[in-house]
Amino acid sequence: MPDPIRSGDVVLITGASAGIGRALALQLAARGCRLALAARGADKLERVAQACRQRGGQALAVPTDVAVEAECRAFVDAAVEEWGRVDVLVNNAGISMWARFDELEDLESIRRIMDVNYFGAVACTHAALPYLKRTRGRIVNVASLTGKTGVPTRTGYAASKHAMAGFFDSLRIELADDRVSVTTVYPGFVATGVRRHAFGPDGQPLGESPVDEAAVMTADECARLTLEAADDRRRELVMTARGKLGVWAKLVAPGLVDRLARRAIEAGR
Repeated sequence: MPDPIRSGDVVLITGASAGIGRALALQLAARGCRLALAARGADKLERVAQACRQRGGQALAVPTDVAVEAECRAFVDAAVEEWGRVDVLVNNAGISMWARFDELEDLESIRRIMDVNYFGAVACTHAALPYLKRTRGRIVNVASLTGKTGVPTRTGYAASKHAMAGFFDSLRIELADDRVSVTTVYPGFVATGVRRHAFGPDGQPLGESPVDEAAVMTADECARLTLEAADDRRRELVMTARGKLGVWAKLVAPGLVDRLARRAIEAGR
């Protein structure tokens, strides 16, 4: 039976001020959902909330650093106080890197990536889970193809996405009897601008994207595919043909996948 996310559902989205999170929020607002939006930048977040209201949804902006467990809990509490329930949690907040491990001046960027990408998703899920069990809700995780195979210049980022994949694969099994679905999506390169803020070797944001943003998937398309998977309560979605080929090829020719990953990074697409 079709079971889409529908008007009136309460959806919590992290990393909602830009990129995939913003696109998800706007598409869900058009469905009439009630949205709790989290990100660190209060002004940008409120602008997204306003845009959601203009598209027919209700929206609550909750400035949140998901690397801080107490703020994750406060985010969930704010949504429950406003609407009394949680139907969907989208763990989308993330930061990246673009540096070889042997070029890093220290490990602070690796720790920050793990705190945001992995522990942030875990903390938000822990806070929202009692409410998701009551509604037989959905957990939706935006991972990356680097969660399936290692990629050069992304050691810490790939580690965080592998950790995400393992955690939510395990949680899916634990929640089977509670009828809470767990969907993890694995996009490739997406035009989000996030790479401008990726950590370089010195631990500072790059300032510009090393990827040809015009030649990769749009945030709108990534959001559309993510919502299709969430609507169907699919366990996972590998988004690109190259990604699907890579998952299969890794089983029989892992060296080939290593070479393809290196070429993709060098080409920036």
